[in-house]
Amino acid sequence: MSNITIIGLGLIGTSIGLALKKAKQPNLKITGHDREPTSSRTAQKMNAIDSLEWNIGKSVREADMVIIATPVLAIKEVMEYIAPQLPEECVVTDTGSTKTRILQWAKEILPGHVSFVGGHPLAGKEESGPTAADAGLFEGADYCVIPAPNAAPWATQAVVSIVDLIGAKPFFIEAGEHDSFAAAVSHLPMAISAALVASTTKSPSWHEMAKMATTGYRDISRLASGDPEMNRDICVTNASELAPWVDRLITELLELRRCLHESDEKGVAQFFAHVYEEREKWMAGVTQAPTGAAAVALPGAAEQMSSLLLGDVLARKSREMMSRYETEESGKKKKRWLR
Repeated sequence: MSNITIIGLGLIGTSIGLALKKAKQPNLKITGHDREPTSSRTAQKMNAIDSLEWNIGKSVREADMVIIATPVLAIKEVMEYIAPQLPEECVVTDTGSTKTRILQWAKEILPGHVSFVGGHPLAGKEESGPTAADAGLFEGADYCVIPAPNAAPWATQAVVSIVDLIGAKPFFIEAGEHDSFAAAVSHLPMAISAALVASTTKSPSWHEMAKMATTGYRDISRLASGDPEMNRDICVTNASELAPWVDRLITELLELRRCLHESDEKGVAQFFAHVYEEREKWMAGVTQAPTGAAAVALPGAAEQMSSLLLGDVLARKSREMMSRYETEESGKKKKRWLR
């Protein structure tokens, strides 16, 4: 892949260019295109690309690989523009956060003489635009690779090679599974962050409340600072997968609300003890498949020992939390009886 064209020179596209430049591959030429002249010039000044091409069709005529790094809904339009200009045996890939819809567009729009291999780097920032780009953005990150059914094996390997060059780790996954998982662990957190900001800033007391909004609020609301266009596209193209997770979140909040309305202190204690335990497991890399789930690679002896030890620690922590709660409850009842 000596000629690579990057379409979309925002955070991800420019970071890919910088990472490829950092890899110092001989004879590699990177052409860039973006609909925003400011983004294009910024990426060029940052040396993320070798040359700019203002005409999107011309930008791909000699490309061995085209990387589409635009918001998701714009990917279809880009494919329509470049399809007639793509050379024989060109590889087209993308960086979109949803995959099923994009693979369908590739099937409908791209010519048969090119191979499409979907991609999604699991890395990013809340800032957007080329000025936020970083050559090390993908270091150690997983990078989802989803080849179209008709993609040539060598084309998939070409994308994997690029993933390796920028420091990421290829992660092969089916498109539907990708979208379901992303809805739960990526798109739902973005929706939660946005809903928090919406609910608090609409309060008449926000101007006073804001003085108390420090690290906790800042951490949870971080994703609300993401590119609004990109967040909109994610929700629109993955609505069928995201909506059920929003329902599940609402169910959990309703249960917490019930405990609060009914002064169910034990229920509140159990709620927070459970989520504490589950998050600690995840942070330690100890997760278990449900009974009957498809087989996965078994952990090594050290990992199994860590899992056992962590399980003991969490179980003890959970018992201690509930024991303290029950002791406090017993004390409260005794005081009420004495009165």
